[in-house]
Amino acid sequence: MEKRDEDLKKAQMLDARARNISHNVRCTECGSQSIEDSQADVAILLRQLIRDEIGAGKTDKEIYSKLEDEFGETVLYAPKFDMQTAALWLTPVLIAGGTAAGLVYSKHRQRTNVHIMALDLIRGVSLTPKERVTILDLLIPPPPPPQGVASRLRRWLNLR
Repeated sequence: MEKRDEDLKKAQMLDARARNISHNVRCTECGSQSIEDSQADVAILLRQLIRDEIGAGKTDKEIYSKLEDEFGETVLYAPKFDMQTAALWLTPVLIAGGTAAGLVYSKHRQRTNVHIMALDLIRGVSLTPKERVTILDLLIPPPPPPQGVASRLRRWLNLR
């Protein structure tokens, strides 16, 4: 009885391992599904191949290597990081970094320009019309909001 339970647990573990590997392998016929989810003939054959390799005592890494050698790197959902896939892995990081750098630079430039305009005012250097409008927008506080019931209702509706 214990032997049967032990064999059943071992079979369940091997099946779970095969399913895990199958979820990480792309169906070569469908392209958009894993071989675990696909019902294409090639997916069924690849699932059987994976179970046979597990039965032969191969590690997951060896199974992935064999599949990659036979079907190419695109059969795996997670490509390796090498010179060919560096752009694929680094593009999101570079875009986010470039965007953040651009925002920081524009904020710095805006502050710098305001400080330069203020110094020009103190020195007596005349400002361009655009600079005058910018300085006035910064120096003149916005008018207080109206205090009527209708204006409070409008403000309340805009905030929520």
